[in-house]
Amino acid sequence: MNPSPSPRMLRSVALEHQGLARKRKLGSGMAGAEKVLCQIAHVQIDTISVVARAHHHILYNRVASYDESLLNRLVGAHRAFEYWCHAACYLPMRDYRFALPMMRGVAHGEWGWWHRDRDPRLRAWVLDRIRAEGPLFARDFEDTRRRRSGWWDRKPAKRALEQLFMEGVLLSIERRGFQKRYELAERFLPSTVDVSEPSAREHADHLIDVTLRAHGFATARNINYLRRDPELRATVRQQLEERVGAGGLLTYQTAAGEPIYARPGTFDAAPRRFAPMVRILSPFDNVIIQRQRAARFFDFDYTLECYVPAAKRRYGYFVLPLLYRDRFLGRMDCKSHRSEGRFEIKALFLEGDVSDAFLSAFRDAAIDYAAFTGCEEVEVGQVSPRSWLQPVRALFG
Repeated sequence: MNPSPSPRMLRSVALEHQGLARKRKLGSGMAGAEKVLCQIAHVQIDTISVVARAHHHILYNRVASYDESLLNRLVGAHRAFEYWCHAACYLPMRDYRFALPMMRGVAHGEWGWWHRDRDPRLRAWVLDRIRAEGPLFARDFEDTRRRRSGWWDRKPAKRALEQLFMEGVLLSIERRGFQKRYELAERFLPSTVDVSEPSAREHADHLIDVTLRAHGFATARNINYLRRDPELRATVRQQLEERVGAGGLLTYQTAAGEPIYARPGTFDAAPRRFAPMVRILSPFDNVIIQRQRAARFFDFDYTLECYVPAAKRRYGYFVLPLLYRDRFLGRMDCKSHRSEGRFEIKALFLEGDVSDAFLSAFRDAAIDYAAFTGCEEVEVGQVSPRSWLQPVRALFG
């Protein structure tokens, strides 16, 4: 086993693979969005709209002049699809077959928390309407009468739609607001999409490949993140050892004693020099979503506190990490008041060495991100340490 690369090298490789190492973004338009999706493997979907929703925020940081219509357009062009990964995500259409094991498992009741409405009448009615009328939203199944007392009410229909979606019978072909529009998979999927279910070995190799493409290096735990199938998890570990034995992967010993895996040559170049640039990240960004990985390789302890009772929060409801060069130097609790055009930084927490270069980069990033969320004015509330309150407010004065 090889000695561990330096923390600086690990951060450099991780951010390069995540498309966050350079000022220039990975691309623009649909081609750029598709390139990012293929590079980082998935984009998590989130309902919280305090600022930009996660799926748009993640792409905003990697696609030049990002337009929120791009995800719907990618799906409509059969270049992306929506399904469950570690959570609800957009994924590249080329990876569709690797969602099939979970779809089959849901259909057979192996995922108990998704095995919901199995009423054959309700399922048949939902499918018959979509087959006859074309793609529909859940709201299209509403009963307009005042009293609702049957299985045709929207709530049971919505559950049936989601069950059929998780089984792969239906696909979400667009979102309006946060509402899915459902279509028959057999009618929407092009004939060029591979619909053969992968073996456990193929699936394991896929997980290894996409993780290394997205992050550059990984532990077995990173690759198996939130994977529930014990056979698949074991096969990932087996395939890692086989690849190491064949010379396709190298292992490195970390200070914590857990081996990390990378392809030969991954750490050959010197760590890159990062420009003085701030990235305001989503709590669900691919760099930060695995909290243990972020803590180990970036020395950044992060918890999303919207799920924590208000009295127990340290930082705020929806706190965004601040990446400066290759280090996390702070976090901010903020809210976009779109109707007023006002972006409110409720609380800014600065950590580590704060410099004039950081403040300048933070100002540019905050103004740009505020504009992305539909706001022209940036307002600063609290700053910690308090000695930075006036200097930070002066940035936006």
